[in-house]
Formats: sequence, structure tokens, C-alpha cells
Amino acid sequence: MMNNDVYESPLNSRYASREMKYIFSPDKKFKTWRKLWIALAEAEMELGLPITEEQIEELKEHMDDINYDVAKAREKECRHDVMSHVYAYGQQCPAAKGIIHLGATSCYVGDNTDLIIMNEGLALIKAKVVKVIELLKEFALQYKDMPTLGFTHFQAAQLTTVGKRASLWIWELLMDLENINFQLERAALLGSKGTTGTQASFMELFDGDNEKVKALDKKICEKLGYKKVYPVSGQTYSRKVDYQMLSVLSDVAQSAYKFANDIRLLQHLKEIEEPFEKSQIGSSAMAYKRNPMRSERICSLARYVIVDALNPAITSSTQWFERTLDDSANKRISVAEAFLTVDAILNIYMNVASGLVVYPKVIRQRILSELPFMATENILMDAVKKGGDRQELHERIRVHSMDAGRVVKEEGKPNDLIERILADPAFGLTREEVEAILKPENFIGRADKQVEEFIHDYVEPALQENQVAVDEVELTV
Repeated sequence: MMNNDVYESPLNSRYASREMKYIFSPDKKFKTWRKLWIALAEAEMELGLPITEEQIEELKEHMDDINYDVAKAREKECRHDVMSHVYAYGQQCPAAKGIIHLGATSCYVGDNTDLIIMNEGLALIKAKVVKVIELLKEFALQYKDMPTLGFTHFQAAQLTTVGKRASLWIWELLMDLENINFQLERAALLGSKGTTGTQASFMELFDGDNEKVKALDKKICEKLGYKKVYPVSGQTYSRKVDYQMLSVLSDVAQSAYKFANDIRLLQHLKEIEEPFEKSQIGSSAMAYKRNPMRSERICSLARYVIVDALNPAITSSTQWFERTLDDSANKRISVAEAFLTVDAILNIYMNVASGLVVYPKVIRQRILSELPFMATENILMDAVKKGGDRQELHERIRVHSMDAGRVVKEEGKPNDLIERILADPAFGLTREEVEAILKPENFIGRADKQVEEFIHDYVEPALQENQVAVDEVELTV
């Protein structure tokens, strides 16, 4: 139960998923420590140190039933979290007590665990990115040929389609997915490097046998399901890895931010809305409001991640020699919160992408208010084909456009450019001929084909190559 008189991170109480919260939980961390101690003991036994199968089995028997009360009491005495858990594990495993953490330094469990946790967290992020891409793919295909007014500088520009705009959101997520895969593919562990990265303690244990010390690194790595360890290190893995991880998370946050900002603007225009529940309240004062609160939350959280990515960059650049401890407190917060925040962003992104509401009549009305200006070149060409003078007609269109624009801006009246052109005998065009020119579908270029080709050539292959399972996530706040 939540204590209302103690600060509670909203990432825990409101935003992040149960899965991501567990990945960064103390229980996950300390159980991984024990897995690493077992892997170390097994590898040392296999390489000839006097460790028995019975000791290994005793360690495995108590891998998951951590005696937290003992560890907590011990830490109050010795002020060292790793040694407190070594002590607590030893209390449960008296036969193996003397070989737990043999030859290792604290970073053996701390850093290897951090790497494992970040990689598992990134795998969950990947699953949710793929899910968002799937949802947006269906949306893009459904609306691939629905014309909509395009904007540059948030000023009316040429037409595009609703689906083509969605393809831009997908493309940025595909770039993010590529970066996620690259980061996961180069995943490595610190291995067993010792206090300054020289493996001196293990050289002592194995009587100076280089090959056995190298084999120890490899065996530990394989037992944890990894293909490689970092070839060199100080006491810690390079903190640049944390920056690389958070850079990937920042990429995802940026893409989500772009999508959510677009939805916020479109909701203002009443063209597309995020899901709005039947009993949802948009404003405490203005009961009629339908605020884009989900998209606003995406933007708010994304901003935090983008700024948070600076933390490991500064930490990495200010590490002294083989290690300092000023990384520890910072990375406990900055790394975990970046993962939990991006997890929360993607939960909301999935919710919004699965329930976007499109208003075709509003979209078409806005097109028709701007289309006459865009259609002037086509009208001019058709009038010339019927014998008109291009230079004279160009000047007449320019004057009519200026007058129509003035009526819209100064008098607040509808755009009457087409009526002015129809009333001008110099053009010689009938209403039917002009209306045929003004069909919005004539002004979308290859947008519909671009969507089809993009989905076929890029999106579908990416989804097939990155098939991952993720449960549906509902927005609960």
C-alpha cells in the first residue's frame, strides 16, 4: 500500500509498466547478483579450483529466496551493499560460504548486473516500439488515399494524405528500431576483470595461468547467455555504454514527441483526435473541452528523457582513471528513470495509436478553403488550352487571389476565388470544368502509392524480422 506521507515516484505509481518496474527492481538486481556468483563459482570449479558440486548446488538452492532482513541488518554494520549480500548468502549456504565472490570485486556483480538489466529493459522497449509500428501501419494503410491539407511552418501548403503523414511517424520509429537492434547486437558483459581491470586477483587464484583467466571470462559470459565480454576495462565497464543506451532511449522519446505534437495540433484543428473516454473530463472549468491529455503526457515525459540523456554523457566524460564513485548515485537514478519513462511513453503511444479518431468532413472542409489557391496553376493551364492568353490570365488570377485573400482575412468570409474566376469571361470555363479540376484527389501526387510502397518495402520486412510479443497495454491514468 502506498504511504501518502512519503514521496513516491510517479514512474512507479502512475506511468511505467509492471514488467519494466520489475526489471529495475531490487529483487531483480539481487537475484542477478546471485546468478553471477553461481556462474563465477561454476566456472572456477570447471577450471580446477577446489570448489565442489555440493557447494554449487547449495548456492543454486538459495538463488531466489533472498534473506533481505539479514542483508539489511548487515549493511547497517558494514556500510557495503555487496558484502552485506555476500554475508547474507553465506548464512543460507554455510558449505559454500567461503567460495562466494571468490577473487571478485564489487563491480563484478554490480556492473554485470547493470548491463544485463539495461539489455533486458531495451528488449522490452523494442517490443513496444514494434507494437506501435504495427498499429500505425494499419492506420497508414486505412487512410493512405484520404487527402488532407499539408503544412509547412504550420502554414497551408500542398495536399498530402492522412496515411502519408502517418508514414512519417513510422519512418522515425523504424530508425529507432534499427538503433535498438544495433545496441542489443553489441551487448557484452564486463566479465571478471578485478579491481583495476588487470585480472590480478584471478591470476593469483590460478597460479599465473593466463589461459585459465581468459577462459574464466568467457565461461561466465556464456553462463549468463552472452556472446562476449568487453576486451578491456578499468574496474568498471566504460560509462559510455550508459550514454549509448540512453541515446537510443532519447531517439524513441524524440519520435514519440514528434507524433504527439502533431496529434495535439491536429486535435486543435478538429481533424484527428486521440481516444476520449465516455466519462473523461477535459477541464474542471470548461466542460465542453476535449484536451489531448495523452499526447501532452507523451511530450512531457519525452522532454524529461531527452534532458536525462545528458547525465551519462557527463558521467562518462568525468570518470577518473580506472574508476571513481561519483557515477554511482547518478546512474542509479538517471538510467533507471530513462527506461521507466520511455516504457511509460510507449504505453501511452500504443493507447493513442490504437484509437485515433479521424474526422473526414472537417479535413475536407479545410482542404476546400485552401484548394482554390493551389488549383490556380491547373485552372490557368486549362483556360490557356481553350485559347486564353497566359500572361493576361496569370495577372487576372493574381488580382482575383489577392481580393479573395483579403475577403477571407479582413471580412472573415469564405474563400470566393472560384466564383470570381467563373464570373470572369476571360477564362471561359464552366462550373463543371472547374469542379473537375478542384477534386482534392488530383492534388496528392504519389502519396497513396508512397504509403503502399513504404509499407511493402520497409515496414513489413522490419516487422517480420522483429517479431516480438507484447501484451496490450491500456492507459489507466
